[in-house]
Amino acid sequence: MMLLDTNVLIYASDAKSSHCRWARRMIAEGVSGAGAAVNAVSLAEVCVGDAEPQTVADRIRSWGVAVLDVPAAASEVCARAYLSYRVRRKADSGKEAPALPLPDFFIGAHAQIMGWPLATADESRFKTYFPAVPLRTP
Repeated sequence: MMLLDTNVLIYASDAKSSHCRWARRMIAEGVSGAGAAVNAVSLAEVCVGDAEPQTVADRIRSWGVAVLDVPAAASEVCARAYLSYRVRRKADSGKEAPALPLPDFFIGAHAQIMGWPLATADESRFKTYFPAVPLRTP
């Protein structure tokens, strides 16, 4: 199974995106291989920017992509990675990070606990905070 980051779905839906072909290839490779999935966090992020959020899950499933819940086991991994991010951000910029974890941390933790590769265009954050997760990037 390959977990898809939110940006893969967004790029695949935007023919004008410079990453459209890559995103569509990631989805196709995942679906034709061991499977492709998004989790509820990515689904919510896509719904926020969609004119018809009530149809997003069905559209994603029509591509052959599974829509999954985030496993509870990802919570601890997410929290540790996000705490590291908050400490680093404060040290590097003097700025506080929000107290609640950013969506990328739930997505990265999900991929890590499942041992799945993650397709994403946001290589830096995942490489830094989830180094054990194999990344598929443009």
